[in-house]
Amino acid sequence: MHRLFAAALTVAVAALLAVGAALGIVALLNATPDQPNRPLVHYETPARDQQEQ
Repeated sequence: MHRLFAAALTVAVAALLAVGAALGIVALLNATPDQPNRPLVHYETPARDQQEQ
């Protein structure tokens, strides 16, 4: 009976650790700031009235 109790307790603790690790990873991923969506190279375009028609 002691072995069965020890096995059940081990499974329960392992499940709690797995859930805690998963929640911790999700929290870390949500904590990173979003990267700005800006191009690294910017080519200036002439104004509309300066373009050749």
